[in-house]
Amino acid sequence: MWATPKVASKGSSGRGRLPTSWVGRGPSASSLFPVLLAALVAVPLVPVVLSLATPTPKVWAHLWATILPERIRNTLLLVLGVGAGTLSLGTSLAWLVVAYRFPGRAIFEWSLLLPLAMPSYVLGYVYMAMLDYAGTIQSILRGWLGPGFSFPVRTGFWAILVLTLALYPYVYILARTAFCELPGSLFDAARVLGYGRLEVLLRLVIPLARPSLVAGTALALMEALTDFAVVRFFNFPTLSEGILRVWHGMMNREVAVEIAGVLLLFALGLLLLERRLRGRARFFQSRGRAPGIQPLPLRGWKGVAAAVLCGIVLLSAFGLPVAQLGLWALGDLVRMTSFDWAWYGTLARNSLLVASGASILTTLMALTLAYGSRHGGSGPDHLNPITRGAVRLATLGYAVPGSVVAVGALFALSRLDHWLNSWLETGFGVTVGLLFTGTVVGLLYAYGVRFLAVAYGSVDSSFEKLKPQLVEAARTLGASPRRVLVQVQLPLIAPGFLAGLLLVFLDVMKELPITLMLRPFGFETLSVWIYQMISESMWSETALPALTLVTTGLLPVIILMRLNR
Repeated sequence: MWATPKVASKGSSGRGRLPTSWVGRGPSASSLFPVLLAALVAVPLVPVVLSLATPTPKVWAHLWATILPERIRNTLLLVLGVGAGTLSLGTSLAWLVVAYRFPGRAIFEWSLLLPLAMPSYVLGYVYMAMLDYAGTIQSILRGWLGPGFSFPVRTGFWAILVLTLALYPYVYILARTAFCELPGSLFDAARVLGYGRLEVLLRLVIPLARPSLVAGTALALMEALTDFAVVRFFNFPTLSEGILRVWHGMMNREVAVEIAGVLLLFALGLLLLERRLRGRARFFQSRGRAPGIQPLPLRGWKGVAAAVLCGIVLLSAFGLPVAQLGLWALGDLVRMTSFDWAWYGTLARNSLLVASGASILTTLMALTLAYGSRHGGSGPDHLNPITRGAVRLATLGYAVPGSVVAVGALFALSRLDHWLNSWLETGFGVTVGLLFTGTVVGLLYAYGVRFLAVAYGSVDSSFEKLKPQLVEAARTLGASPRRVLVQVQLPLIAPGFLAGLLLVFLDVMKELPITLMLRPFGFETLSVWIYQMISESMWSETALPALTLVTTGLLPVIILMRLNR
């Protein structure tokens, strides 16, 4: 809420003194919102945590004897590979566009974010089709190298490479922001002492930008943990893929919960590692007081090499897949095959409806959480332990893979439905059926649990930038807390609110595990339809829905580029 000021003591200047009519008021209802939201977010995690606390020996013995060792090993390899790949690629590209000037730099600086609009499973199936034995790339190479040439495609290497190309923008955008905010004076002082630009990067820039680099890598790893489509395409089974296989293939939800518990341990381990690597490091903005790093012009072959490197990454992660999807879609339209335009419209409508509803609901929840957590303090560092813990718990959802959220949400919602029907039937003789399980309400709830942290980060950072004097002045003039929020704070945090809204919209449009596992019967979205068609190796039939998904994701990415600029 607002910062509770201290009354000036006798002999003090009295600066910042506010009317005693509202100084020191007790907690209002808004301060309870963090606790309530934390409880809602924690509900889906309870069944998964209980499965770890009360394991079933027979189930664990069977899992350990069959599928669990391979999936744990592959999940660990995936985390290590994607982590190293996204960190090195995102950091290198960010440093290149910030510290150097080369042909096309102004374009690459923002276009390198475009892969955010490309779902990883779309990128995965396009490369699967292109790299397969009968695909375009191997066919061309056999024409050059002979008919006997081939190379394996369904391996962990290709799965890690595809996920790295899809997820490096998480590191790139945070690293670029951190590098831009570094004061140029520090960089110049290090150069005067005789350090080269590479030494400055390794010994000065990266340590200062460590919190941003760790945060971006952690985001990429959380997305990699929740992926089950790419690893299935390339035959690299992981824990997330195992949950869906057991859920849909064996119809054994108890075993799925047990596997989800192991995956939750991976996610919590990554979260603890991220906090450990950050330590007590803090990163404060300095631009506006001092100029940033002055880019060094690259001339001749060095400038060309820098432009080629950025072009290869952008072409591989966005340009080439979009071109292939366009060729497939154009071929289908020219042949006028059995493409059902009415069904395509239904898929697009369903996707837009759930993404719009989830983004509005989740961002309003984030606004409520950020506003309520400020009662009695000027920010998170001044919260009492209960409120601080509630905020952390409420924003834990993004660290939990989508398949784990889906498994826990289904168990929790089904129990709620059973209890509600039993209570109504006993007390009133009425049965209402399933109100939450297998409905859009349950789907939106799971989205909110998963993506509340995304919206909260944007909204809370906007609240942090507001000067406390603005709220104090409005309150001194007699404005109520609600009027201060509506007329003072909301207009000032509008960019952050919009950024959170767009980020959640983009994530929900691309979300696959939660949608696939919790959607109502007969309710199909673009992401689910794409996955189902890919599973049947119907590559070209998915082209137009996939292009729609990418095009829809471009608008939020472009707006985010402008907001970041």
